[in-house]
Amino acid sequence: MPVQTRATPATAAPLERFNTAPAAEAAQTLLACLHSHAWTHRLVAHRPYPDLPALLAAADEAAYDLSPDDLTEALTAETRPALPEDTYAAAHTALSAAHAAYESRFGHVFVISLGDLSTNEALNHVLAAIRSRLNNDLDDERLVAAEELRHLARARLISTLRGAGNCATSH
Repeated sequence: MPVQTRATPATAAPLERFNTAPAAEAAQTLLACLHSHAWTHRLVAHRPYPDLPALLAAADEAAYDLSPDDLTEALTAETRPALPEDTYAAAHTALSAAHAAYESRFGHVFVISLGDLSTNEALNHVLAAIRSRLNNDLDDERLVAAEELRHLARARLISTLRGAGNCATSH
């Protein structure tokens, strides 16, 4: 099915704008959510989506189908989430050390979807998760990281297509 390339008024719903945007623009939106060209191409090629749940289902399916190279591409583009300014110095030190150990062991940043956890809960959850996942072997951790990326991409898509802004802001 050909993708429409007409301009959509700014008052249109975010999903309608995504469905009718030029392919390159839609791809940029998606790449900010999950930096995988294969995932992005697949989602752009299957537009238009009738509703957000249909897009999310397609995004999940495409994320499950990422090749090892696609996963590496996506992981390489991820960055560490910023800590809130009022975080205790000890928490900064502990998290920095845990992140460094994780990155040294697995060769990419630690990715985790935090959902709606408060800042204090998130810090504890991240530290506990890094420490736990450091015990994974390389293959098991790639599976866990892929699942976390899928959750992050889903949350970022929801945020963007409900009009909340750029996907990249939702770590």
